Amino acid sequence: MARRALLLAAAAALSGLAVTGAALARQNAQYQPPTAPLAPQAPVAPTPRPAGQLPAPTGEQKAAQPVQVSPAVANPNPPASPPPATTRKPVAETAPAKPVEAAKRGRYTIAILQALDKVTTETMRFEVPVGQPIRYKTLIFTVRACETAASDEIAPETSAYVVVDTQPKAQAGRAAPPGRQVYKGWMYASTPSLNPLQHPVYDAWLIACKQAAPVAPPAKP
Repeated sequence: MARRALLLAAAAALSGLAVTGAALARQNAQYQPPTAPLAPQAPVAPTPRPAGQLPAPTGEQKAAQPVQVSPAVANPNPPASPPPATTRKPVAETAPAKPVEAAKRGRYTIAILQALDKVTTETMRFEVPVGQPIRYKTLIFTVRACETAASDEIAPETSAYVVVDTQPKAQAGRAAPPGRQVYKGWMYASTPSLNPLQHPVYDAWLIACKQAAPVAPPAKP
């Protein structure tokens, strides 16, 4: 019985394969291949659009189109409006301040000097007009300037620029020997030891400055 059942199942499978093969043969008989190749399609000319109009987006481009957002949403913090302009009053122009002129030093025409002979201990006070040489024994004093401190200076001071030459007196019948300079510089009345005359026989220092007396005009006849 089992062997008979197996034979029936095999016969049924063979009959199914026969039916399937017959169906495929009918489909192949009905198919007819094309006799001529397909003609190429002519390109389609683009539709003209008015100037300034953008082309219509395609299906892929529609998804990439920007979304229009209202200005309030695009910029939630708008810039603050500028403050209203205020009117400024014109500033009156002031004249530049004039520079303060420094006080001038007092200048005089005569220097009063005092000299000391160290050998004889003799002292002598004499006047030396500015620019005029004055002899004291073998020394010749020439004053170039004599002045006092200005009112805006810290300490009042009297000073004179003095040039001292030594020249022995001429002997009778002989020419005077040439002189030589022994001192040149400023002498100060308040501090005579600041810049003293260095000489083995004589000392000299400044006492004061004074103005020459005005010369009276000659009397009319």
